[in-house]
Amino acid sequence: MLLCLDVGNSQILGGVYDGNDLKLTFRRTSNIRASSDEFGTFFAAVLRENGVDPREIDGAGICSVVPDIIHSLRNCFRKYFRFTPFVLQAGVKTGLKIRYRNPLEVGADKIANAIGGLARFPGRNLLIVDFGTATTLCAITRDKEYLGGIIAPGIHTSMAMLESKTARLPAVEIIRPAQVLGRSTVESIQSGLYYGTLATVRWLAAAVTEEHFAKEKPAILGTGGFGRLFQAEPFFDAFLPELPLIGLRRAVELSQGV
Repeated sequence: MLLCLDVGNSQILGGVYDGNDLKLTFRRTSNIRASSDEFGTFFAAVLRENGVDPREIDGAGICSVVPDIIHSLRNCFRKYFRFTPFVLQAGVKTGLKIRYRNPLEVGADKIANAIGGLARFPGRNLLIVDFGTATTLCAITRDKEYLGGIIAPGIHTSMAMLESKTARLPAVEIIRPAQVLGRSTVESIQSGLYYGTLATVRWLAAAVTEEHFAKEKPAILGTGGFGRLFQAEPFFDAFLPELPLIGLRRAVELSQGV
């Protein structure tokens, strides 16, 4: 079995693959640093609680935007699982043609999303919207060219900024409001966060489509920790919370020549 870990600035998304079957997923915070022993005992407990014997894990893949966590994770797998994990980083085989001026600047999570999107929608142009600590949009062509991306403040980051920089605006529960116009301070903030994020993503997607995909419209995919808020929006062709895990599993296969 393969254990895949997508390490973001706020959370770690984990998943266990048995062949093509994603048996389970889990999340834990990543903003509290852990030692290799803490990670090892955590993974073992999560696996057992979900009916998976840790001894059945014979491989792992990691993509991380938090560089200093990789050392602990590597040592965790070496000590507790008796193998060295695959890390998605510069120099590994991805099948993508990176069109960034400096390809090394593209985050491993964006690469995993792109690989996963192309695996699920082969032969399609893609726009991938990731609702995480930042809200990001990436453009990938049907020919596996990673054209570039857009990075904007995430919905929770925007709320935290409002709370910290204003004297009277409170932190609120982030939800999809029933209507656009709020009738209280809390409702007004919730509307601004949700519909402001949605409007930004819609406009950016339309602009990128006009600029790069005028002849063949892209499939628009949603993912990320806050993505479920927008899952019901008809704007998206598919919502795939496990998208980085799909891409990471495929990257492990490519590294093994599969």
